[in-house]
Amino acid sequence: MNTHHQLFAPQALLPSGWAQNVLLRWDAQGRYTSIETGVDAARCAGVAQASGPVLPGMPNLHSHAFQRGFAGLSEFRGQAQDSFWSWRNLMYRFAARLGPQHLEAIATWLYIEMLEAGYTSVCEFHYLHHQPDGQAYAPDGELSQALLRAAQTAGIGMTLLPVLYQNSGFGGQPPNEGQKRFIRSTDNMLRLLESLAPACSAQGAALGLAPHSLRAVAPQALQEAVQGLHALNAQAPVHIHIAEQMAEVNACVAWSGQRPVAWLLDHMPVDARWCLVHATHMDEAEYAAAAASQAVAGLCPLTEANLGDGIFDLPLWQASNGRWGIGSDSHIGVNAAEELMMLEYSQRLQSQQRNVAASAQQPHVGSHMLLAAVQGGAQASGRAVAGLAVGQQADLVVLDGQHLALAGLPAAEQLDAHVFASSRSSAVASVWVGGQCRVSGGSHPLHHSAQRGFVAARTELLQEP
Repeated sequence: MNTHHQLFAPQALLPSGWAQNVLLRWDAQGRYTSIETGVDAARCAGVAQASGPVLPGMPNLHSHAFQRGFAGLSEFRGQAQDSFWSWRNLMYRFAARLGPQHLEAIATWLYIEMLEAGYTSVCEFHYLHHQPDGQAYAPDGELSQALLRAAQTAGIGMTLLPVLYQNSGFGGQPPNEGQKRFIRSTDNMLRLLESLAPACSAQGAALGLAPHSLRAVAPQALQEAVQGLHALNAQAPVHIHIAEQMAEVNACVAWSGQRPVAWLLDHMPVDARWCLVHATHMDEAEYAAAAASQAVAGLCPLTEANLGDGIFDLPLWQASNGRWGIGSDSHIGVNAAEELMMLEYSQRLQSQQRNVAASAQQPHVGSHMLLAAVQGGAQASGRAVAGLAVGQQADLVVLDGQHLALAGLPAAEQLDAHVFASSRSSAVASVWVGGQCRVSGGSHPLHHSAQRGFVAARTELLQEP
């Protein structure tokens, strides 16, 4: 019996709920081969013992890595009424100066932050493709490769989603100056995907496509790109920004006569391969139809709050058995527990009720939300990371049972305390990805060196030209 491929957990959150005295086993490829409950602890001499409750690793289903470099730098009023659109102008100015070495340093630190915060994989919605003047790098996928290298260095699972971006607005409006680093033709994007496939496969990463939004990709190009993607890989994930802002919804109605989600469902083969990122502003018919499609709603509560996007109606979505997951998007916060807390609190403020995201089957809010987010995040990732179950990748998080917020509590209450009562201090003790321990004692081995690299890159980018 290989004790290096096992972990004994006094309490573990399985897909069916909390279980006691759980022995987790995985193979040399990092996949669970057995999960036993009610195990006699005496049988597990020599097996690593979890120091607190064991949780499934959280997939981060929406990330723009480069935006971590200017998190916190847009919190000032630059005009009479700031909005998402004024924030976007600041983001474009920052993106215009970024080089491959900056991106790799920022992403490496970000992915280490994610691991230390309980994320074990990331879906990278990657739209910074070209040199500052809009010309292609040689090789063309240099910035994509920088992200793959960063993920491999950190040891986080990766779903790479190169972004198709062609227009500045509905109806095929030409791109503006700030978008020239993003632009690719449909054929060029499909060639990029073909060229990236071997590198992704070599490190166990999934490869999909992210049509940026309906305003950035016209109908024919959207259809051709998705068809081309699925000719390469029939199961590849498709992620799209949709209905994030009311200005976008109104512009879509003016262009097509339909709201964005309704248009997408009527004109594209939306199914379980799709992730509808944000989907904040839907009417009741859109909520029901989008949930029925089995697509995942990609929710980014901290970024959505930071940008003033609006509030997703989680009870309405869950009433239709809708699937959802969480992402850190612009990385104004990098903390899986805080994303869950923000999502629940937004629902409480909207409904003037408490414990909105709980269910009859799982009355503990933290447990219900974490299990739902892991399932939805795994589906959106296109990877076998759906929790503590045989056949899934051995991605797990061990909480510190002696953390002040958790000590002495039962396991379900410990998770609730981790989400709602840890006072912005981390209760994450260790994190495993594919059966390998990446975070121990709350810290990644490359924490300090990656942090220095991040600070150096950000400092250089913020210097006046």
